[in-house]
Amino acid sequence: MTEAPDSQIPVPQAAVARPRRMWFADLVLLLTAGAAFGLDQLSKYAVSNSLDLGEAWPAHSFFRLKHATNSGSAFGLFPNQTMLLIVASVFAIGFLVYFYRTHAMPRRLLRFAIGLQLGGAFGNLFDRVRDGAVVDFIDVGPWPIFNLADSSIVVGMAILIGVLVLADEGTEKEPEHPPGSGERDEPSGPDALVHG
Repeated sequence: MTEAPDSQIPVPQAAVARPRRMWFADLVLLLTAGAAFGLDQLSKYAVSNSLDLGEAWPAHSFFRLKHATNSGSAFGLFPNQTMLLIVASVFAIGFLVYFYRTHAMPRRLLRFAIGLQLGGAFGNLFDRVRDGAVVDFIDVGPWPIFNLADSSIVVGMAILIGVLVLADEGTEKEPEHPPGSGERDEPSGPDALVHG
């Protein structure tokens, strides 16, 4: 019994190595993360030096800037748990880097989303390590006060989930046998009676 030449042995798609994009060489990721981190820190610095703690501008408005600090996570959960939140932030950043390295990221939008999340996570982590709390200042109606780092994380997650969901829907709608593959779907319904 003769063995088929190597060129004729089908290779499973999962076994084909995909080129990995190195995060430190990805300008979209680095510029996005750097911009998110820089704008977050700059805005916190400006608010901290312009408004006293608890002061708001304008004083009464649906949307206003209010200097506040938060020793907990988003929405004030887990107050005074700085060390726990630092560890959680480090794990979250590690997961984002792992996710980036293990998934093909050809789309700039996906890399932009990861960059937003990394920049925001680093922004709040920097505050917690330095001061034990983050500076919040965006006060919108009854919504809990937040900052640009929180916004970057939420927007990045929304983009990432939206793109991944749309990508899944696109793969489900693809025909089982792509055009030009030489395969034909078996006729069904009334056509099956005619051709059968």
